[in-house]
Amino acid sequence: MSGLAFVSRMISRATLMLAGVGLLAMTGIIGWQVFARYVLNASPAWAEQAALVLLIWYVMIAAAVGVREGFHIALELGEGAMSERANGVVRVIAMIVTLAFGAAMGVWGGELVARVWSHDIPTLGLSRGFAYLPLPIAGWLMVFFAIEHLIAESRGERVEPLWR
Repeated sequence: MSGLAFVSRMISRATLMLAGVGLLAMTGIIGWQVFARYVLNASPAWAEQAALVLLIWYVMIAAAVGVREGFHIALELGEGAMSERANGVVRVIAMIVTLAFGAAMGVWGGELVARVWSHDIPTLGLSRGFAYLPLPIAGWLMVFFAIEHLIAESRGERVEPLWR
């Protein structure tokens, strides 16, 4: 396993675990909000915004990991109808498009974070920029993972997913 593949696997594993923790935390917060609203008759004001911030974080991080791990939407019907060479060309084009999309998310997401950093989420006391921070993080992770796929494709290899 190359150094790039090792680092990529570690980043993928860590970010996937972070996304899982975010999902669990969001589920707990929503559960608490439902209990507090219907049993205690006192819904916490912070719960909805906290759940939304966690949702943004774990969805964006998981989407970036999806680029590396290949659990994104794919049309496998076309793969079976094309030659291996044509499939390789399509994979390269898809990764170049993914790389461009990730770079756009990285640049413009970073700009969004910078513009709203001074705005607070009233019920949480956190910066609105913190809520949007996963956009540039996920974008640059997508770029990194797409580059790994392009390097592997140029060597005639495939990126080995975590579950294999």
